[in-house]
Amino acid sequence: MQISKISKGLLLSLLLLLASGAFAANKASMRVDNPLSVAGQQLNSGDYTVTWDGNGPDIQLSILKGKHVVATVPARIVSRDRAPERDSTVVRMDGSNRTLSEIRFSGKKYALAIGDAGAGTASGSSVR
Repeated sequence: MQISKISKGLLLSLLLLLASGAFAANKASMRVDNPLSVAGQQLNSGDYTVTWDGNGPDIQLSILKGKHVVATVPARIVSRDRAPERDSTVVRMDGSNRTLSEIRFSGKKYALAIGDAGAGTASGSSVR
């Protein structure tokens, strides 16, 4: 009986560890150097956390400032031929309006595309 309880406890601990590891892979930090918008919300300069639900290609992307969600937007995981050397964001310019279009990760052959990811230029913001 005692071994059964220990086995169940170890199994539960292992499942929790694996589940938390899966969620940790869907989280990154992002630094915004110049104000920009995402899903109609203004992101001021500063540090943010990005999290996403799903394995793709369609995902739900959330941007948090501290513990507060400031924007949630549908996005896509898109494949890249090469992994970038550094983290970066792609910003679409429409006159003086700056809109987040894509988030790229150092060493990863994928990016998170928001809206029309084909238009835009790399900005000085970074993802950590």
